[in-house]
Amino acid sequence: MQSLQAPVQPHVQTQEQMLLSADEVAARLGIDLSTVYRMAADGRLVARKVGRQWRFPPEAVGLEGMGDVTRARRLDPRAARAAIGVAADLLGVMMVVTDLDGRPITEVVNTCERFACATDDERDACLEHWSTLASTADLGCRFTSGPLGFECAVAFIRSGDRLLGMVLAGGIAAPGTDAAGLHDLDPAQRSEVIATLPRVAATIGNALQTPVH
Repeated sequence: MQSLQAPVQPHVQTQEQMLLSADEVAARLGIDLSTVYRMAADGRLVARKVGRQWRFPPEAVGLEGMGDVTRARRLDPRAARAAIGVAADLLGVMMVVTDLDGRPITEVVNTCERFACATDDERDACLEHWSTLASTADLGCRFTSGPLGFECAVAFIRSGDRLLGMVLAGGIAAPGTDAAGLHDLDPAQRSEVIATLPRVAATIGNALQTPVH
């Protein structure tokens, strides 16, 4: 007599099993693990704690249906350099494109004299300031003071609902301060920087390399 066997039931993942780890999100988005933690903590990535670990719904970070294949889109440094080269000249400011940790992926263009003459320690202080700007949850474009005594403005680069990096405009003298060695802008020019910087970021975000497999 032929024995009867119960049909094998397909394995169905629970909702908790479908959540991505921070390592998986970092690998698939092409960003550092520290950036993932920071973005989860300040709400830029939808996440929840499972025990002591962050877990991420795939659909919340645009990774649903991707299996184990990494498809992180990365900024194209050449396209970014071309975009800021034109914008920096038109706006009369210093510009650079960084990743989400504030690390430059292009050289600084249209450098002001004060930055060009800065010591290594002073430049390191600038990099630390850029890292602080990258970690802020305030995505609005506005001027902030930097460690070399000039102002910077930042706009975040996006691809869909994902953040990829940021564009910084800097080397700008604060109103009413000594403008020696800095880019001195009148109120209309300052307003133009704030209005234009997000458009530059959008242009760079649309110029992506093919997905990395």
